Amino acid sequence: MPVEHLIILGAILFCVGLIVVVTRKNAIAVLIGIELMLNAANINFVVFSQFDPERLQGQVFSLFIITVAAAEAAVALAIILKVYHYFKTADLDKINELRG
Repeated sequence: MPVEHLIILGAILFCVGLIVVVTRKNAIAVLIGIELMLNAANINFVVFSQFDPERLQGQVFSLFIITVAAAEAAVALAIILKVYHYFKTADLDKINELRG
């Protein structure tokens, strides 16, 4: 498969994730968009690491991104659950104030 097709796939995936983050009001959908953008970055790192097959820097960095994305998803979901429990909604426009 040509490298150009994989780079275009990564760019399309990143754009879809960015559109989801910008247009959605639900906090879970925004998290899904962020995950799409991180996966697009992973695709690009692995594709660009094909140019130097002796070094695995792209794959290693991709593993770090996967680890950070998993931790980010766990923490963000915990925060969203607490916010939902307090405000009774996951709509980001309705959660506009922090009450103590």
